[in-house]
Amino acid sequence: MADRSLTGLIFDMDNTLLRSTIDFPAMKGAVAAYLTERGHIEADFGWTAHTTSTLLAHAEAFGGLSAAGYEEAMKIAAVHERRGMVDAGLEPFAEELLELLHGQATLVLITNNAYEAAEEALERTGIGRYFDLVMGREQQGALKPSPAGFLKVKAHYPAISDERWLSIGDSWIDGQASAEAGIPFVCYGGALQAMEERGVRPVAQMQRLDELPVLLTKLGLTI
Repeated sequence: MADRSLTGLIFDMDNTLLRSTIDFPAMKGAVAAYLTERGHIEADFGWTAHTTSTLLAHAEAFGGLSAAGYEEAMKIAAVHERRGMVDAGLEPFAEELLELLHGQATLVLITNNAYEAAEEALERTGIGRYFDLVMGREQQGALKPSPAGFLKVKAHYPAISDERWLSIGDSWIDGQASAEAGIPFVCYGGALQAMEERGVRPVAQMQRLDELPVLLTKLGLTI
């Protein structure tokens, strides 16, 4: 039987723990241009309604995007990620929260960013030391909103029962990945309406990271 005293918390990175300046529309546009030029998406495909990850999923499913083509697209994305991480700071109360939780719960970070870029940002901001596991896009198997990374995390920590996991993020892709992995999700920030329009139903919403300890208690996840 799983040890119910254990708790696992999965955090998103960009605009959840780190206040990054990645220009996501520009990154998505550059990737879309590459995919369009090579015929992996239709010329009139409505890519602006997608994230980079769902754009790539469409290109794989309908445009025959190869592994090599995927890697080229990721190189384009990585340029924007590195540029946006140069001056990335922490979200308010991020370090204080992680300091409080460290050693009291299993702390995991899952990001669609490249692992190297994520590690550099975490070390530069001083919060990398708090995490038991960091998973970039290379480790996930499929980008969020796929639940692949979340399922890998659950398999990696079999002693933590399903009901003792919780994930926290600012985007619908975090919420969808979490839900499909059977993990309750907390919305951080003001994107609740956009999430609900996508069919994502968070168990709670918080505007500040220092609200999480009280939420954990309310959700029965006292640490």
